[in-house]
Amino acid sequence: MVKTRLSCLAALLLVAACSDKAPPAESAAAQSAPAGTLPLVINSGGKAHRLTVEAAITPEQQAQGLMFRTSLPADGGMLFPMTPPRTASFWMKNTVIPLDMLFIRTDGSIAMIAANTTPYAREPVSAGIPVAAVLELRGGRAAELDVKEGDRVAWGACAVPEVNVEASLQAVAFCP
Repeated sequence: MVKTRLSCLAALLLVAACSDKAPPAESAAAQSAPAGTLPLVINSGGKAHRLTVEAAITPEQQAQGLMFRTSLPADGGMLFPMTPPRTASFWMKNTVIPLDMLFIRTDGSIAMIAANTTPYAREPVSAGIPVAAVLELRGGRAAELDVKEGDRVAWGACAVPEVNVEASLQAVAFCP
């Protein structure tokens, strides 16, 4: 009896493995952002630049930031949401690569871009005003995309509704 069941199970597995039907592909309407990341859109000069960024939510994540990283994808970066909004000050201690820092106001507009910040520098970089977030991109990327102060930024499921964002990051969605 056990031998018969095992034979039947083996036959079913063999049939399933030999099937020429591929499993259904995930539809565009059900995409998921990689773990720990958020979709982010920068609207600049009539273009929408879509990025996938890591989110530094906890004080530990924010303290670590992009320190010791040796590269950053062109359409990647790290977002530092400020809840509540505050005057943020960043430095480049232990940061190996140059970064563009975009300071984002509570209305979603970019208040200041600190372009190509110097690796390992200890001088603070700040917009000097309360901000909703700071976005760090690979050094020079803001210029490549022609992003300017005053352009608008949004992130999370409200910015790119067709992307599923993990539950722990849904609360930081920002679409002013």
